[in-house]
Amino acid sequence: MAKITESMTIMDVLRMDREVAAVFMKHGLHCLGCPGATMESIGDAGRVHGIDVSKLIEDLNNHFEGK
Repeated sequence: MAKITESMTIMDVLRMDREVAAVFMKHGLHCLGCPGATMESIGDAGRVHGIDVSKLIEDLNNHFEGK
């Protein structure tokens, strides 16, 4: 499994596993269906929404490691 990075888009990660939506939601990124989810990087989206991007990336990778 590829490591999740902040340069990936939200949609890139959702395509890998739809269950990961819960991780984004937990961190306050509720824009999973908005156009930005396909164009904006996780890092950019997180910074715009005031989210700790490093913790989000850590939790996303933990999700996939647990699979």
